[in-house]
Amino acid sequence: MVNKENDLIIIGAGPGGYRAAEYAAKQGLKVVVFEGEEVGGTCLNVGCIPTKAYVHSASFDEARERMPQVVSQLRSGVEGILSHPNITLVREKGAFVDAHTVNNYAAKHIIIATGSETKWLPINGLDDPRVVDSTGLLQLETCPKRLAIIGAGVIGMEFASVFNRFGTEVTVIEFLKECLPALDSDIAKRLRKTLGKQGVAFKMKTAVEHIADIDADVVLMATGRKPRTAGLNLEAAGITLAPNGSIPVDSDFRIANLASQSVDGGIFAIGDVNGRQMLAHAAEMQAVHAVNQIIGRADGIRFDIMPAAIFTTPEAACVGPTEDQLKEQAVAYECRKAFHRANGKALTMNEPDGMLKLFCEPDAGRILGCHAFGAHSSDLIQEVSVLMCRDTTVKQLRDMVHVHPSLSEILLSAAE
Repeated sequence: MVNKENDLIIIGAGPGGYRAAEYAAKQGLKVVVFEGEEVGGTCLNVGCIPTKAYVHSASFDEARERMPQVVSQLRSGVEGILSHPNITLVREKGAFVDAHTVNNYAAKHIIIATGSETKWLPINGLDDPRVVDSTGLLQLETCPKRLAIIGAGVIGMEFASVFNRFGTEVTVIEFLKECLPALDSDIAKRLRKTLGKQGVAFKMKTAVEHIADIDADVVLMATGRKPRTAGLNLEAAGITLAPNGSIPVDSDFRIANLASQSVDGGIFAIGDVNGRQMLAHAAEMQAVHAVNQIIGRADGIRFDIMPAAIFTTPEAACVGPTEDQLKEQAVAYECRKAFHRANGKALTMNEPDGMLKLFCEPDAGRILGCHAFGAHSSDLIQEVSVLMCRDTTVKQLRDMVHVHPSLSEILLSAAE
């Protein structure tokens, strides 16, 4: 028997799913959430949060002890969110029966929020027991003496920094000429050289042909993630995947290619599964926007302005285009630079390594973007993100008081 007394079904209880459920329930909607694994999704259980527990631990043993405590505490918080009287949490994997029905529940609106999973490259020898993904690396009970990381993206660089600090001999192997392709190439190069001075070895422009060729105790596959759609029975809802395996959506995150137009607008896909912006905070804001579409509420969320951070030591962060992208798009711009070594707070913190690049329209006009590495770069970039959301100019930024001594003065220095 199908339960039809619901306004919204959500498949997945990760950052996007539980945020959508929380927000919808507070607006009075009756919500059903399907989750076949632990609530909190990849980010909380085996991704962002466990990784950051490692980042902020002095040793491997301390990290192993702290990680489950932090995860458990935060997971309890999500369980609390999903205990709202308007929310029914169904602890099983959801699959479509038709465009309005998931398992034995039906609703007018459905949100798919199933996240992503490891993208394994077709390299010979992947069945080698030394090969793990990020989840497997976090489950190691002993710290490896030698760690090889395939891929110099966010996951690879964060783990390279962490295990290097734990005393592991770390080698990063990357096919591209530079790490962190989403980051400004100048900033990425300086960060890579800083990590190199700390002891991380880099093999750039190098392809791995066989795992057996890698001399290491553990090999981390850090070559990105792909949308998780297996088992959803999308065909039953008339949903067709894009060539890259994501669920195509429009600007409001509605499914873009539903076979039946009669249900168009009733199904949304948010977070990693739509392949737009594979970030936990992006998923949360997409969740809010999708629910707003359902309840008919306007919002001013700027999805074109999406900050991101890489928690290496020192960390890096960015918002907006890189300098190379501005050049390729023939956008008129100014580049303004500032350095941690010239900042009083950075020196008192013994954090002199760092640089910030601020891009703006000519004549100190509207801020176009900012890329940085160095202590608390994520906080600096967050300020820029807020300013960009209000179309702030560099001239206006110059007139804004910043605390002294603080790292935020680095941004003010760039503006001046």
